[in-house]
Amino acid sequence: MRVRDDYRSLNGTEKAAILLLSLGEEHVSRVFEFMDEDEIRELSSTMAQLGTVSSNLVERLFSEFGERLSSTGALIGTFESTERLLTKVLGEERVQAILEEIRGPAGRTMWDKLANVNEVVLANYLKNEYPQTVAVVLSKIKPDHASRVLASLPENFAMEVIMRMLRMEAVQKEVIDDVERTLRNEFMSNLARSQGRDAHEMMAEIFNNLDRSTEDRFLQMLEDRNRDAAERIRQLMFTFEDLAKIDSAGIQTLLRAVDKDKLSIALKGASETVRELFFGNMSERAAKILREDMEAMGPVRLRDVEEAQVEMVTIAKDLATKGEITIAEGDGEDQLVY
Repeated sequence: MRVRDDYRSLNGTEKAAILLLSLGEEHVSRVFEFMDEDEIRELSSTMAQLGTVSSNLVERLFSEFGERLSSTGALIGTFESTERLLTKVLGEERVQAILEEIRGPAGRTMWDKLANVNEVVLANYLKNEYPQTVAVVLSKIKPDHASRVLASLPENFAMEVIMRMLRMEAVQKEVIDDVERTLRNEFMSNLARSQGRDAHEMMAEIFNNLDRSTEDRFLQMLEDRNRDAAERIRQLMFTFEDLAKIDSAGIQTLLRAVDKDKLSIALKGASETVRELFFGNMSERAAKILREDMEAMGPVRLRDVEEAQVEMVTIAKDLATKGEITIAEGDGEDQLVY
């Protein structure tokens, strides 16, 4: 029987598998509690294929592990250092999903996490799901929390959920896994994203949706109290004039998505720079027609202009979020996608 004795031939997974096998069943089970299914599956598969490992190799592995552990000095774990580490081995999308879940409500399992979610917030999400799905969720969380969520649901919908719970039999593991996956991928990630947002970013978005006079009034009042906060919000706000930061291809995409009547009204109150940007990305005939429409409409209420501009900004942000356009920041060397 071949005995493995070449330390240099071991990869990281094999080292971890040998280390865990050496710890014994009780310790291994505790370590597995902190791993996901894919990690456990990979390690288990490697363990099964290790064969016989020499005592010298095991001893050397433990020596290396001990040396590395003792030589690291003090350790400080932060979101930033964790993100850098994960980015080296995982794709950006997967890294963000993991970090969003970490920043989400406390709890080891999905159901533990749900216990720390406000009942109104949870009810607002669940009311858009099938009653059967909601019944499964409420059956998995604690009764006192479930009662508060149920009371926060629309009355007729809550009764449908109650009827499903009364008729509910043993739920298949596949169904529970599917519900848990949906909660993790949709609800928890969105919740974590909203909770982890910078307060200035949130206020900038709110201010973007105010009419111009109210926006100016609030910003001036805020500047009197906290000049730094006001300046930070101004920098983060995306205004109609910031559409000039979109490249030609993006402007053409935006033109296809915007209602032509709204475009005429919005450009009526725009600077000459922004007007020419849009005119320059249209055919001569289309630009001529648009100019004539703007002249023919005569004076336009400021409120109507601002509403049309806010609508165009909202559409631009939606397109940027979908990756269909990019919005450059500063001199255009860097690009900020909203």
